[in-house]
Amino acid sequence: MESTSLGNNTTLVEVSDSLARHVEQALQSTVAVNAREHMPSTGVHWQQGVIVTAAHTVKRDEDITVSLPDGHTITARLAGLDLGTDLAALRVDSVELPVAKLGNSSTLKLGQLVLAVGHGGNRGQFAGLGIVRELGGVWRTWRGAQIERFIRPDLSLYPGFSGSALVNTQGLVVGINTTGLSRRSPLTIPTSTVHTVVAELLKKGRIARGFLGVGLQPVCLPDSLKHKLNLAGQNGVILLGVEPDGPADKAGFLIGDVLLKLDGKVMAEISDVQDILAPEYVGKTIKASLIRAGNSVECSLTIGERPGSKD
Repeated sequence: MESTSLGNNTTLVEVSDSLARHVEQALQSTVAVNAREHMPSTGVHWQQGVIVTAAHTVKRDEDITVSLPDGHTITARLAGLDLGTDLAALRVDSVELPVAKLGNSSTLKLGQLVLAVGHGGNRGQFAGLGIVRELGGVWRTWRGAQIERFIRPDLSLYPGFSGSALVNTQGLVVGINTTGLSRRSPLTIPTSTVHTVVAELLKKGRIARGFLGVGLQPVCLPDSLKHKLNLAGQNGVILLGVEPDGPADKAGFLIGDVLLKLDGKVMAEISDVQDILAPEYVGKTIKASLIRAGNSVECSLTIGERPGSKD
């Protein structure tokens, strides 16, 4: 029977065989991670001796095992996890397992074909075919972590999907899939973010993120107040709550204060404040500019570490 032509002498059979080869290649570096009850998650051999998986699937610190593609099971140690990006790094010793062939997620285009390749433990290996459904720029997760690119694939969900590899049509892993950052559908953490987070987890075991201990809301300042304080067109964020003994409380912040600047940077939106809570700011003392009772106030603020980021 003749194959259906797609043009340029490329056939459906050739496309299908090519995708199957990419899946076979990716499966060589794909494992099942047994770190929770009842159901494993998928892990990818990201670099020699290091398995990357989804952090929300790691429910214990000890007695973690990894099921290899050949069916053997070995022990693994938790090097660290970051719930902000939903990434966890595990260490495995003396494992003869190919390292994943990694690609650049920045080359992805809307509508391109992609594969999800995973390992469901006793349920066997799986692969799903879909397209890149949504693409965007830098974004923040609901836990405050920064992801370098928004990637939402249109893929079916299988048991153990989280931690699986997103593979492009060149057979390269361009990210780690997870259902832990969105309730609607899976998202993909791009390789660039995975590299950064894994390096920090292997070094420190966690990602430290800044903490102020405040509730905030953007606010438009009246023109009369802007004129009085010579603020030009700037607005700010108002403090709706101050956590007792938190960094802001210790710095003397009060409910009703309007935050204008931190470390010389304008704070007109919540996202501006989140930028100051990046890992490099933890423990740093900076200058804060506020409006209190219609007057300008300046004070020093030491950025704390978000509770739970040490876990």
